[in-house]
Amino acid sequence: MTTLAWILLACLAGGALSLGIAALVAFRVQARWIPTLVSYAVGALLGAVFLDMIPHIFQANPNPGRSAAMILAGILVFFILEKLLLWRHHHHHGEEIEGGHDHGHDNDQGRSGWMIVAGDSFHNFTDGVIIAGAFIADIRLGVITALAILAHEIPQEIGDFLILLHSGFSKKKALLLNVVSSLATVLGALIAYFALAGARNWVPDLLAIAAASMIYVAVADLIPGLHKRAALRETLGQVSFIGLGIATIWIIHEGLG
Repeated sequence: MTTLAWILLACLAGGALSLGIAALVAFRVQARWIPTLVSYAVGALLGAVFLDMIPHIFQANPNPGRSAAMILAGILVFFILEKLLLWRHHHHHGEEIEGGHDHGHDNDQGRSGWMIVAGDSFHNFTDGVIIAGAFIADIRLGVITALAILAHEIPQEIGDFLILLHSGFSKKKALLLNVVSSLATVLGALIAYFALAGARNWVPDLLAIAAASMIYVAVADLIPGLHKRAALRETLGQVSFIGLGIATIWIIHEGLG
Protein backbone atom coordinates (compact mmCIF):
# COMPACT_ATOMS: atom_id res chain seq x y z
CA MET A 1 0.00 0.00 0.00
CA THR A 2 1.02 3.60 -0.46
CA THR A 3 1.88 5.78 2.52
CA LEU A 4 -1.35 7.75 2.07
CA ALA A 5 -3.38 4.53 2.05
CA TRP A 6 -1.72 3.43 5.31
CA ILE A 7 -2.50 6.81 6.88
CA LEU A 8 -6.17 6.75 5.86
CA LEU A 9 -6.58 3.12 6.95
CA ALA A 10 -5.02 3.85 10.35
CA CYS A 11 -7.23 6.91 10.91
CA LEU A 12 -10.50 5.32 9.77
CA ALA A 13 -9.96 1.91 11.36
CA GLY A 14 -8.66 3.43 14.60
CA GLY A 15 -11.57 5.85 14.80
CA ALA A 16 -14.15 3.13 14.15
CA LEU A 17 -12.59 0.77 16.71
CA SER A 18 -12.22 3.40 19.45
CA LEU A 19 -15.78 4.67 18.92
CA GLY A 20 -17.20 1.14 18.88
CA ILE A 21 -15.50 0.10 22.12
CA ALA A 22 -16.20 3.45 23.80
CA ALA A 23 -19.90 3.32 22.86
CA LEU A 24 -20.21 -0.27 24.09
CA VAL A 25 -18.67 0.59 27.46
CA ALA A 26 -20.33 4.00 27.90
CA PHE A 27 -23.82 2.86 26.93
CA ARG A 28 -23.56 0.00 29.40
CA VAL A 29 -22.13 2.51 31.92
CA GLN A 30 -19.29 0.23 33.01
CA ALA A 31 -17.32 3.11 34.50
CA ARG A 32 -15.21 0.71 36.55
CA TRP A 33 -13.49 -0.38 33.33
CA ILE A 34 -12.07 3.08 32.64
CA PRO A 35 -9.09 2.98 35.08
CA THR A 36 -7.96 -0.31 33.55
CA LEU A 37 -8.13 1.15 30.04
CA VAL A 38 -6.32 4.30 31.21
CA SER A 39 -3.52 2.20 32.74
CA TYR A 40 -3.09 0.31 29.48
CA ALA A 41 -3.11 3.59 27.55
CA VAL A 42 -0.31 4.99 29.75
CA GLY A 43 1.88 1.98 28.97
CA ALA A 44 1.11 2.09 25.25
CA LEU A 45 1.83 5.81 24.97
CA LEU A 46 5.11 5.68 26.91
CA GLY A 47 6.15 2.49 25.15
CA ALA A 48 5.58 4.00 21.72
CA VAL A 49 7.49 7.16 22.64
CA PHE A 50 10.53 5.59 24.29
CA LEU A 51 10.83 2.36 22.31
CA ASP A 52 10.12 3.73 18.85
CA MET A 53 9.58 7.45 18.39
CA ILE A 54 12.56 8.87 20.27
CA PRO A 55 15.10 6.36 18.86
CA HIS A 56 13.80 7.08 15.34
CA ILE A 57 13.91 10.85 15.90
CA PHE A 58 17.53 10.75 17.07
CA GLN A 59 18.55 8.48 14.18
CA ALA A 60 16.84 10.64 11.57
CA ASN A 61 18.10 13.98 12.88
CA PRO A 62 21.80 14.80 12.47
CA ASN A 63 21.41 17.17 15.44
CA PRO A 64 19.97 15.07 18.31
CA GLY A 65 20.36 18.01 20.69
CA ARG A 66 17.84 19.95 18.61
CA SER A 67 15.38 17.04 18.82
CA ALA A 68 15.80 16.83 22.60
CA ALA A 69 15.19 20.58 22.86
CA MET A 70 12.06 20.26 20.70
CA ILE A 71 10.69 17.53 22.98
CA LEU A 72 11.38 19.67 26.06
CA ALA A 73 9.82 22.75 24.45
CA GLY A 74 6.82 20.71 23.36
CA ILE A 75 6.15 19.53 26.93
CA LEU A 76 6.31 23.13 28.15
CA VAL A 77 3.97 24.33 25.38
CA PHE A 78 1.41 21.63 26.19
CA PHE A 79 1.61 22.58 29.87
CA ILE A 80 0.87 26.23 28.98
CA LEU A 81 -1.97 25.27 26.62
CA GLU A 82 -3.60 23.11 29.27
CA LYS A 83 -3.29 25.91 31.80
CA LEU A 84 -5.07 28.26 29.40
CA LEU A 85 -7.83 25.71 28.83
CA LEU A 86 -8.23 25.16 32.58
CA TRP A 87 -8.37 28.92 33.16
CA ARG A 88 -11.03 29.31 30.48
CA HIS A 89 -13.02 26.40 31.89
CA HIS A 90 -12.95 27.76 35.45
CA HIS A 91 -13.84 31.27 34.26
CA HIS A 92 -16.68 29.92 32.12
CA HIS A 93 -17.87 27.64 34.93
CA GLY A 94 -17.99 30.59 37.32
CA GLU A 95 -20.28 32.47 34.96
CA GLU A 96 -22.57 29.44 34.73
CA ILE A 97 -22.83 29.23 38.52
CA GLU A 98 -23.82 32.91 38.68
CA GLY A 99 -26.46 32.26 36.04
CA GLY A 100 -27.70 29.21 37.91
CA HIS A 101 -27.76 26.82 34.96
CA ASP A 102 -25.62 25.05 32.39
CA HIS A 103 -27.67 25.69 29.28
CA GLY A 104 -27.81 28.29 26.57
CA HIS A 105 -28.42 26.41 23.32
CA ASP A 106 -31.67 26.12 21.44
CA ASN A 107 -31.91 22.42 22.25
CA ASP A 108 -31.23 23.12 25.93
CA GLN A 109 -28.09 20.97 25.90
CA GLY A 110 -25.36 21.58 28.46
CA ARG A 111 -22.52 23.80 27.36
CA SER A 112 -20.06 21.30 28.74
CA GLY A 113 -21.21 18.75 26.17
CA TRP A 114 -20.62 21.10 23.25
CA MET A 115 -17.25 22.11 24.67
CA ILE A 116 -16.29 18.41 24.77
CA VAL A 117 -17.24 17.98 21.11
CA ALA A 118 -15.17 21.02 20.06
CA GLY A 119 -12.20 20.01 22.18
CA ASP A 120 -12.32 16.40 20.99
CA SER A 121 -12.44 17.51 17.35
CA PHE A 122 -9.28 19.59 17.80
CA HIS A 123 -7.61 16.74 19.66
CA ASN A 124 -8.51 14.29 16.88
CA PHE A 125 -7.17 16.72 14.28
CA THR A 126 -3.79 16.82 16.03
CA ASP A 127 -3.81 13.01 16.31
CA GLY A 128 -4.24 12.86 12.55
CA VAL A 129 -1.23 15.15 12.07
CA ILE A 130 0.85 12.94 14.39
CA ILE A 131 -0.20 9.74 12.60
CA ALA A 132 0.61 11.20 9.17
CA GLY A 133 4.02 12.43 10.30
CA ALA A 134 4.87 9.02 11.77
CA PHE A 135 3.86 7.14 8.60
CA ILE A 136 5.81 9.55 6.40
CA ALA A 137 8.89 8.90 8.52
CA ASP A 138 8.51 5.11 8.58
CA ILE A 139 5.61 2.69 8.04
CA ARG A 140 6.48 0.66 11.16
CA LEU A 141 6.65 3.81 13.27
CA GLY A 142 3.29 4.86 11.86
CA VAL A 143 1.63 1.58 12.83
CA ILE A 144 3.00 1.71 16.39
CA THR A 145 2.09 5.39 16.80
CA ALA A 146 -1.45 4.79 15.53
CA LEU A 147 -1.91 1.88 17.97
CA ALA A 148 -0.64 3.97 20.89
CA ILE A 149 -3.01 6.80 19.98
CA LEU A 150 -5.86 4.28 19.70
CA ALA A 151 -5.07 2.99 23.20
CA HIS A 152 -5.53 6.42 24.77
CA GLU A 153 -8.46 7.37 22.54
CA ILE A 154 -10.65 4.57 23.93
CA PRO A 155 -10.82 5.77 27.57
CA GLN A 156 -11.05 9.37 26.36
CA GLU A 157 -13.97 8.54 24.08
CA ILE A 158 -15.70 6.72 26.95
CA GLY A 159 -15.37 9.83 29.09
CA ASP A 160 -16.69 12.00 26.26
CA PHE A 161 -19.72 9.75 25.80
CA LEU A 162 -20.52 9.86 29.52
CA ILE A 163 -20.23 13.67 29.59
CA LEU A 164 -22.50 14.04 26.55
CA LEU A 165 -25.10 11.72 28.05
CA HIS A 166 -24.89 13.60 31.35
CA SER A 167 -25.35 16.89 29.46
CA GLY A 168 -28.68 15.70 28.09
CA PHE A 169 -27.77 14.33 24.68
CA SER A 170 -29.53 11.18 23.53
CA LYS A 171 -27.39 8.08 22.96
CA LYS A 172 -27.97 8.37 19.20
CA LYS A 173 -26.95 12.04 19.08
CA ALA A 174 -23.92 11.45 21.30
CA LEU A 175 -22.74 8.69 18.98
CA LEU A 176 -23.34 10.81 15.86
CA LEU A 177 -21.41 13.77 17.26
CA ASN A 178 -18.49 11.53 18.20
CA VAL A 179 -18.45 10.03 14.69
CA VAL A 180 -18.31 13.52 13.17
CA SER A 181 -15.61 14.53 15.67
CA SER A 182 -13.52 11.47 14.77
CA LEU A 183 -13.44 12.54 11.11
CA ALA A 184 -11.22 15.44 12.18
CA THR A 185 -8.45 12.82 12.46
CA VAL A 186 -8.70 12.18 8.72
CA LEU A 187 -8.70 15.91 7.98
CA GLY A 188 -5.59 16.49 10.09
CA ALA A 189 -3.84 13.52 8.50
CA LEU A 190 -4.59 14.66 4.94
CA ILE A 191 -3.41 18.22 5.59
CA ALA A 192 -0.24 16.95 7.25
CA TYR A 193 0.46 14.43 4.48
CA PHE A 194 0.30 16.97 1.66
CA ALA A 195 2.18 19.58 3.72
CA LEU A 196 4.98 17.21 4.78
CA ALA A 197 5.37 15.00 1.72
CA GLY A 198 7.43 17.68 0.03
CA ALA A 199 9.22 18.79 3.19
CA ARG A 200 10.50 15.64 4.85
CA ASN A 201 13.16 17.61 6.72
CA TRP A 202 10.32 18.87 8.93
CA VAL A 203 9.31 15.35 9.94
CA PRO A 204 11.82 14.87 12.82
CA ASP A 205 10.67 18.14 14.41
CA LEU A 206 7.02 17.15 14.05
CA LEU A 207 7.75 13.75 15.59
CA ALA A 208 9.57 15.45 18.48
CA ILE A 209 6.49 17.57 19.18
CA ALA A 210 4.30 14.47 18.81
CA ALA A 211 6.48 12.61 21.33
CA ALA A 212 6.17 15.56 23.73
CA SER A 213 2.39 15.46 23.33
CA MET A 214 2.20 11.75 24.09
CA ILE A 215 4.53 12.03 27.09
CA TYR A 216 2.50 14.93 28.45
CA VAL A 217 -0.83 13.15 28.01
CA ALA A 218 0.47 10.05 29.78
CA VAL A 219 2.32 11.75 32.62
CA ALA A 220 0.27 14.90 33.25
CA ASP A 221 -3.27 13.87 32.28
CA LEU A 222 -3.63 10.11 32.74
CA ILE A 223 -1.29 9.13 35.59
CA PRO A 224 -2.66 11.69 38.12
CA GLY A 225 -6.10 10.10 37.74
CA LEU A 226 -4.62 6.70 38.55
CA HIS A 227 -3.08 8.08 41.74
CA LYS A 228 -6.59 8.80 43.05
CA ARG A 229 -7.10 5.03 43.34
CA ALA A 230 -4.34 4.18 45.81
CA ALA A 231 -5.50 0.84 47.22
CA LEU A 232 -2.86 -1.90 46.92
CA ARG A 233 -5.03 -4.13 44.74
CA GLU A 234 -5.86 -1.28 42.36
CA THR A 235 -2.23 -0.17 42.27
CA LEU A 236 -1.06 -3.66 41.33
CA GLY A 237 -3.67 -3.75 38.60
CA GLN A 238 -2.54 -0.38 37.27
CA VAL A 239 1.12 -1.43 37.20
CA SER A 240 0.18 -4.69 35.48
CA PHE A 241 -1.80 -2.97 32.73
CA ILE A 242 0.84 -0.26 32.25
CA GLY A 243 3.33 -3.09 31.79
CA LEU A 244 0.93 -4.81 29.39
CA GLY A 245 0.66 -1.63 27.33
CA ILE A 246 4.45 -1.36 27.12
CA ALA A 247 4.73 -5.06 26.30
CA THR A 248 2.19 -4.70 23.49
CA ILE A 249 4.25 -1.96 21.85
CA TRP A 250 7.47 -3.97 22.34
CA ILE A 251 5.93 -7.07 20.73
CA ILE A 252 4.69 -5.01 17.78
CA HIS A 253 8.10 -3.32 17.56
CA GLU A 254 9.87 -6.67 17.42
CA GLY A 255 7.31 -8.20 15.10
CA LEU A 256 7.52 -5.38 12.57
CA GLY A 257 11.29 -5.20 12.91
